[in-house]
Amino acid sequence: MIYDKLGNTDLKVSKICLGTMTWGEQNTEAEGHEQLNYAVEQGINFIDTAEMYSVPARQETYGSTEKIIGTWLHKRGKRDDLIIATKAAGPAEMTSFLRNMPTFSKAQLKEAVHNSLKRLQTDYIDLYQLHWPERPTNFFGELGYTHKSEDVGTPFRTILEGLDELMKEGKIRHIGISNETPFGMSEYLLNGKMYDLPKIQSIQNPYCLLNRTFEVGLAEMAIRNNVGLLAYSPLGFGALTGKYLNASPPNARMTLFPRFGRYSTPNGIVATKKYVDLANASGLTPAQMALAYVNTRPFLTSNIIGATKMDQLKENIESINIQLSDDVISKIEAIHQENTNPCP
Repeated sequence: MIYDKLGNTDLKVSKICLGTMTWGEQNTEAEGHEQLNYAVEQGINFIDTAEMYSVPARQETYGSTEKIIGTWLHKRGKRDDLIIATKAAGPAEMTSFLRNMPTFSKAQLKEAVHNSLKRLQTDYIDLYQLHWPERPTNFFGELGYTHKSEDVGTPFRTILEGLDELMKEGKIRHIGISNETPFGMSEYLLNGKMYDLPKIQSIQNPYCLLNRTFEVGLAEMAIRNNVGLLAYSPLGFGALTGKYLNASPPNARMTLFPRFGRYSTPNGIVATKKYVDLANASGLTPAQMALAYVNTRPFLTSNIIGATKMDQLKENIESINIQLSDDVISKIEAIHQENTNPCP
């Protein structure tokens, strides 16, 4: 396994991070524990979850993923060799049942952290992230920005003050953002510097062969400010494995939940076929080529993989050992030029 520093912290996180959002919906507790045991055996020390998981978010299942991790942590009997990341949900219809519509006020963040700690059965969270912006802006693939309001919700300074209080209480160690824009990143960094408040150490945004929009604006900011990317959906909800090209596999996410169509647009399907064909012609599996490409990015801190089956998990983790040739990378870039960001 390869390890990178998390921002300006002293934490070294595995280049492959274990994503967990299917646990409690598509995966049972026993399956989640099996994945955790195998991942740790392979050198993974970084585990990512969220208070709203499992996905899709439902009142009946929210928090179930953290609970599965918590029972595993309790049974394992060790904690300090792991880096656990979770997230506070932002306001949205899908999370309206959380805290009577979640915000990032000091009181709500304290409540959210308390509940996550209880479910995770731990005394501290290594990386606490804001799952998406509280203010009205573009995220989750929304295009065509329309300015809706001068209101940014809870002020950035107030959010950082709330997180600072939780850090001083020892409940969280470091902070990060997710699904953020260049404006949001700059405001968190600026307010942190101006008011001597904690620095954000990471940004968890989507990044894969079908969606490289992070490279426009955020990549430079990430590198210059040492706020590394935690790339989610590196396989585009599994689309880049090629399994959806000719069929709708039973029990797969986009089969079970058709509303997750972000990576199955007509242009996305065209690009996916080209990437799958390139991988096959190069003696690589489509999944490992897609993941190995993400691993090469200079702004990346960790690549968040997820799987519902153990064979998928093993294949994904083994991508850390794949070195793409210059020829393959050149051909990937050629496909990207012809099919630029078909699934933003």
